[in-house]
Amino acid sequence: MKVRAAILEEMGRTPPYAQSRPLTIGEVDLEGPGSGEVLVKVAAAGLCHSDLSVIDGNRPRPTPMILGHEAAGIVQEVGADVHDLKPGDHVVMSFVPSCGHCVPCASGRPALCEPAAVAGGAGTLLSGGKRIRRGGQTVSHLLGVSAFAEYATCSRRSLIKVDPELPFEHAALFGCAVLTGVGAVFNTARIEPGTTVAVIGLGGVGLSAVLGAVCAGAERILAIDLAEDKLAMAASLGATDTFKAGPGAAEAIREATAGGVHYALEMAGAIPALELAYRITRRGGTTVTGGLPSPTAILPLPALSLIGEERTLKGSYMGSAVPSRDIPRYVALYRRGKLPVDRLLTGCLKLDDINEAFDALREGRAIRQVVTFM
Repeated sequence: MKVRAAILEEMGRTPPYAQSRPLTIGEVDLEGPGSGEVLVKVAAAGLCHSDLSVIDGNRPRPTPMILGHEAAGIVQEVGADVHDLKPGDHVVMSFVPSCGHCVPCASGRPALCEPAAVAGGAGTLLSGGKRIRRGGQTVSHLLGVSAFAEYATCSRRSLIKVDPELPFEHAALFGCAVLTGVGAVFNTARIEPGTTVAVIGLGGVGLSAVLGAVCAGAERILAIDLAEDKLAMAASLGATDTFKAGPGAAEAIREATAGGVHYALEMAGAIPALELAYRITRRGGTTVTGGLPSPTAILPLPALSLIGEERTLKGSYMGSAVPSRDIPRYVALYRRGKLPVDRLLTGCLKLDDINEAFDALREGRAIRQVVTFM
């Protein structure tokens, strides 16, 4: 079938993207679902810094490629061996399709699925196949989703069925921002009621972590960023203290918390932010990093503090989530008013405006923008 999509032609074009146009809007040929696959009509797809890191070349992927990994839509057709979804079902897309059989999946850690990691790097679906072509040229998939398009063919293992009453522009956010940020709170850090929590980097994932910390019952929630408007947003979502990142921030935070926080969550994807997170974690505390820095970034650490202060440093990929378990849980919290993720939505846009929207994301003028197709 013919599908209109935003295609990344090459990585590393110079911003502003409104001028260099790294994403071309055009038609591609999309094959229907093979065995274990599903054709989804995309209804809404969020713009995330992970997409931006592919555009700017910090996270290399094979091009041409259709980006978009945070999305929701409607099942149109199911392939052979798919028996638990049917046309008309509403789904959220997960950017790590769990195979269910590798060692991490069998250990209850599907975010680390090994076949999914191989497929993600190669730009294929979980099966190893590619279903997109343009003029005889194969086009790669981003993380098995490629949602900046009217339709997407995905592995069944990339899809989570959700309540059809959930607005698509809100449902899409559960596929990455919420799953990653809230998951870092509940699954990776396992934050306990009455503790102190700091969140560094207040994009969609960081603000989701703030919402998660509120939901978890943290006594104090410190929000840290360079942008005043994001600090104000964090305060409106439940942060009890705000600090502007920069010189002197670590000392001010340690003084305000009598030695540091129990949990520091870094969501900026930058080494200075991670260094700050580690510095403001108290003795016996836990530092969690969920941002995605450049592959060449190196973190210098005072190694003795890990031992002498019994510190913990943990990575969190996709919020250490089990998507089939966690997305329905987080949706239920949202429906009860406990997790107001709709507050993260900066606005909706059309596919033709996507290059300009990535400029807004790159410049920090937006939290979560969503392309809508319906």
